[in-house]
Amino acid sequence: MKHLCTAMSVLMLAAVLITPQLSYAGAQQNKMATCNKDANAQGLSGEGKGDARKAFMKECLSAKPEKAAAGSTQQNKMATCNKDAKAKKLAGDERKKFMKECLSN
Repeated sequence: MKHLCTAMSVLMLAAVLITPQLSYAGAQQNKMATCNKDANAQGLSGEGKGDARKAFMKECLSAKPEKAAAGSTQQNKMATCNKDAKAKKLAGDERKKFMKECLSN
């Protein structure tokens, strides 16, 4: 019984130590995807854009996240999309489709 408790304790400790690393990897992947999207939106893809894209990606990936600003920006976007959907008098599936498109921009 002692061996079972010891083994369970070791497994729980390992899980606690590994979990933050996994969430960090997910956050980095999201950041990479966002930076790639932003670089493409700024026209930093294709021939002759290599150095400019590398510089942009380096700066984007090293930037510290602004949690408060990101949250308020998403809230602002939601409020704007809701207002637009209401002005267009959308309901049901049409509203869902509009909101999905509006929030993804």
